[in-house]
Amino acid sequence: MMPKTRADIQMRWMIRSDMPQALEIERLSSPNPYNENEFIQLMKQRDFIGQVAEINKTVVGFVIYQLAKGVLRIADIAVHPDHRRQDIGTQMVEKMKSKLQVGRRSLMTADVRETNLAAQLFFRSQGLKALAILENTYTDTDEDAYVMAYALGSENSPQDRKSTRL
Repeated sequence: MMPKTRADIQMRWMIRSDMPQALEIERLSSPNPYNENEFIQLMKQRDFIGQVAEINKTVVGFVIYQLAKGVLRIADIAVHPDHRRQDIGTQMVEKMKSKLQVGRRSLMTADVRETNLAAQLFFRSQGLKALAILENTYTDTDEDAYVMAYALGSENSPQDRKSTRL
């Protein structure tokens, strides 16, 4: 097995001209990708923010997240298949963690399909733990989602709580 290399990425706000690359990455990364209209509707919401990861001015990944009271929720995250295993996803999650602040927004969550083992393992490697199950979350398959969470500071840590069923 080849050693994993860490790509040097730049993160910036997603702009409209990034949409074709982000949609292509989404299409290549998800068995149930957002279509262009769904993607645009998500990004039009006031509390959703998109960022892209670039290498040499080429978009290689993106993250869309929602800022809610006390919580940063990752709505979508993906890395182009040609650029995986270079810590790009890790760097994007680290960027999201850097936005957490004690007393303001100290919890980061991501809903993950029960069948998406790769995403579950990735988020677990980033310190997120399964906190709850959301039943029948996805209309295309009626499958459940795991709410995975990372809490800033050990006093609120979901790692110390038992998973619950909603």
